Amino acid sequence: MGTNYYWHEKPPCPCCGATGEPLHIGKSSYGWCFSLHVDESLGINTLVDWMERFNREGSSILDEYGDRVEVEEMMKVITQRGKLRKTDWEAIQRTSWYKSEEDFHRNNHSERGPNNLLRHQIGELCVGHGEGTWDYIKGEFS
Repeated sequence: MGTNYYWHEKPPCPCCGATGEPLHIGKSSYGWCFSLHVDESLGINTLVDWMERFNREGSSILDEYGDRVEVEEMMKVITQRGKLRKTDWEAIQRTSWYKSEEDFHRNNHSERGPNNLLRHQIGELCVGHGEGTWDYIKGEFS
């Protein structure tokens, strides 16, 4: 389970609440590094590019449920992630169909990440790992 976040360039219309076409910032999934959406055609290649948009006057961030998220909170969601306990790979092997940690990672296109998180393997969709608890993901995903 996870939560998607969207950036809206314009403030909501006072009459109908419409905010125009939003941009998908990314997805927060428990136990994983944040999936930060990048789009070269829009000049969004890094977290710094997103931060520039977040700080534009009149813009806003909403989660998929329509709740407003302040810039400071969005940055925490992206950069201050972690799990208290390490993954118990032996328990996963005993209680699931995965034969080993390597088998799990191969099937989930994952690898070990910072702060006891999983992170995406660099490949077709993941074009890079951020300097912290986020990965750069291109294309359509939700």
